[in-house]
Amino acid sequence: MICPVCHEDMMVVEYRRIELDHCVKCRGAWFDSGELELLAQSMGLDSPDHIIKDILASPEDRPPHPERKCPVCHKPMREKAVGDPPVHIDACRQGDGLWFDGGEAHQLLKQLSQTSPAGEGAGQIAAFVGEVFHAEDEDSTGGGQ
Repeated sequence: MICPVCHEDMMVVEYRRIELDHCVKCRGAWFDSGELELLAQSMGLDSPDHIIKDILASPEDRPPHPERKCPVCHKPMREKAVGDPPVHIDACRQGDGLWFDGGEAHQLLKQLSQTSPAGEGAGQIAAFVGEVFHAEDEDSTGGGQ
């Protein structure tokens, strides 16, 4: 799969039978449709399917990056803000998946783990994602691109 930001080949990272595409150059991560829900389920969230529905139903946050195209359908994605503080992610308009710039997946999963009844296990998953995708401290990421 080709990275929608730097147009380099991405590598596949597998975690709990979930295959995520990761760009080692820009540190972004692509979650195919359903993968974020699977990861949220493994964190012990009661109804993780609401995560994607909420993301797709939310209004666009900023003007989209016209050059950022979905790596599956190759159509322009729209930018969405989710969580508090907001994490700015790119969503495929066709529902093929979500793009997280470097550190954004970790930020969102960290927020979800703080509200999860799974506690420590959810925190471990967020820490794993942060380590794999080389998340920086939230203060230094600037909340995405």
